[in-house]
Amino acid sequence: MEAFESAARQHESSGKRAIIVGAGIAGLAAALRLHQQGWDIVVIEHAPSRRSSGYLLNLHGPGYDAAERLGLIPALTPRDIGFFTSVLVHADGREKLRIPAAVTEAAVGNRALSLFRGDLESALYDAVAGSADIRFGTTVRAIAQTPGQAEVTLSDDTCLCADLLIGADGVHSRVRELVFGPESEYFVDLGHMVGAFPLETPPAHLPDGFGTTYIGPGRTAAVMNLGPKRSSTFFAYRCPDSDTELTLGPAPALTRAFGDLGGGVAEALPQLDANPGTAYFDSVGQIVMDRWSQGRVVLLGDAAWCVTVFAGYGAALALDGADQLGTALAAHNDIPAALTTWETTLRPEVKKRQSLARKGIARFAPPTRTHVWAGELALRAIQLPGIRTLVQRSIQRANN
Repeated sequence: MEAFESAARQHESSGKRAIIVGAGIAGLAAALRLHQQGWDIVVIEHAPSRRSSGYLLNLHGPGYDAAERLGLIPALTPRDIGFFTSVLVHADGREKLRIPAAVTEAAVGNRALSLFRGDLESALYDAVAGSADIRFGTTVRAIAQTPGQAEVTLSDDTCLCADLLIGADGVHSRVRELVFGPESEYFVDLGHMVGAFPLETPPAHLPDGFGTTYIGPGRTAAVMNLGPKRSSTFFAYRCPDSDTELTLGPAPALTRAFGDLGGGVAEALPQLDANPGTAYFDSVGQIVMDRWSQGRVVLLGDAAWCVTVFAGYGAALALDGADQLGTALAAHNDIPAALTTWETTLRPEVKKRQSLARKGIARFAPPTRTHVWAGELALRAIQLPGIRTLVQRSIQRANN
């Protein structure tokens, strides 16, 4: 907390006010960054309370750098899961090959954190809860703009005015719908589903600090044993009809797609049946827009670009985007001009990450058994010293 308090005292009040819709990573990071610059902050969140679950994510490269600039590293380091041994398995759970934690650590480097999404959100929330007006269980009903401000009408009939409105309310953004048009104009369906849920009880056969992954044609299933209340799953699969899957719901849909698997998956799926509300479950799609701002309204994070979990960079880009937004606003008195500068700076990185995500689909849902075999060959090769060096350099290039 000392890092947060120190950062918050760096700037006196600027007299400016921002309304941020969405209390996820992007929204809370923007709240922290702007508060550090003296802005008054109101955060609107449709969920009735804080969310603490979510899938595993990695912060490295610009994402780690942004977390450091935001003063988050002291709070995040104790939550760091670190590296764990990854075991590739057959459909019945038998081991195919093992990648020791040291191999992954050598490839990624020491400026990296592995975190649950909920832990990152909690650290951000703790950083801003004492200084921002955070309103849960509230949605945006209408948005209007004048040359000097944005006006927001909320679901409780409250009307708020601010110098800036930030829509950080995710891929299904209400702010985007009200200001830029319906989701159908911007959502690019990638034809896959993803699911993730925490495990109350770790798989009995899986040692502490191990994760198993099954990769087969059109699907991936991963189970991680990181101890009680810290273990989790991740699923991705090819799907031509996402509406049907969403109608089924996470437990029936994931059981239908993965119920034939053994090992950790067979142990994990019944836990979802018992508590389906813990799951993250959605179709995979990117948001592609020609412009992320209009007047004094700007979109941030998944609401603006959604690189998807296939990019493995959504949280990092949310932090970096929020940090760069604060930099642009500090450098320009004219808010629309600042938003244009920010977008020009950030768009090349977003475009690169979205492209990498589309290419990366084959890693999560290989089209054929030949692709599965080729992926396994690559994983075996990573453990060779010369290949490992090439992987390290590739990761470094991707982060620059």
